[in-house]
Amino acid sequence: MTTLMPGSVFLRPSARILSAALLVGLMLSGCGASKPPQQGPRTASDATDVDRRASVRMELASGYFSRGQYDTALDELKQALIAKPDLPEAITLRSLIYAAMGEYNLAEEGFRKSLAQRPDGDTLHNYGWFLCQRQRYAEAYPQFEAAVADPKYRTPGRSWLAWGVCEAREGRLVPAQQHLAKAFEVEPGNPTISINLGEVLYRLGEYERARFYARRVNNNLEQANASSLWLELRIERRMGNTANMEDLGKQLRNKYPQAAETKALNSGRFDE
Repeated sequence: MTTLMPGSVFLRPSARILSAALLVGLMLSGCGASKPPQQGPRTASDATDVDRRASVRMELASGYFSRGQYDTALDELKQALIAKPDLPEAITLRSLIYAAMGEYNLAEEGFRKSLAQRPDGDTLHNYGWFLCQRQRYAEAYPQFEAAVADPKYRTPGRSWLAWGVCEAREGRLVPAQQHLAKAFEVEPGNPTISINLGEVLYRLGEYERARFYARRVNNNLEQANASSLWLELRIERRMGNTANMEDLGKQLRNKYPQAAETKALNSGRFDE
């Protein structure tokens, strides 16, 4: 599976964590692609071989994409499309690569083509996130709404998350909190959702609730990171809990001395 995931709600430090954490994938099975022309009738073995070759190329393309090797990923996608022309997953992944390369017109053309063929939840999510990144928020929200309404869509939590992140970026904090809360209902163990929801609540001045979500992450040693510690530290500062704030500051400086959050702490930039 390979789709782009949302970045931070507000702060540049969080952006790194979320963009890495939110790489989700396209489904490689059940693609329902159109069939290439055949010289004779296709047999079951022909279909299996074609599907297998396309799937292998897609997996390779996804791997190269995740490593930032965009040209090589595009070459693999060409081979996938030779095996199965107009394969929606390949067209969508190609659009994600074009978007990462700054080829926005080509990316949008591909998303629209995929949606015309098969408006599934994954493609709707990816197109919505593409539009969000382009700050075309009013166009992005209906894509997320359609994605979560798709009964066959298996990962609605990421679209609730993306929807909330986009609204927060636009400054629509109340609906952002509502959609992030929906994401939390679906995936309560996802630290990315907790951090974003906590950040929005912090911006809304609901410090007790914000602290609940920050501590939910920080109490898990495998999930805690510079972004979650920084969120809780800023909450404690607003609540006047100096001792807790100082302890969190020590953790940041000891564990993440080079992190952007630590640099912000050292320079007193608490709410950029």
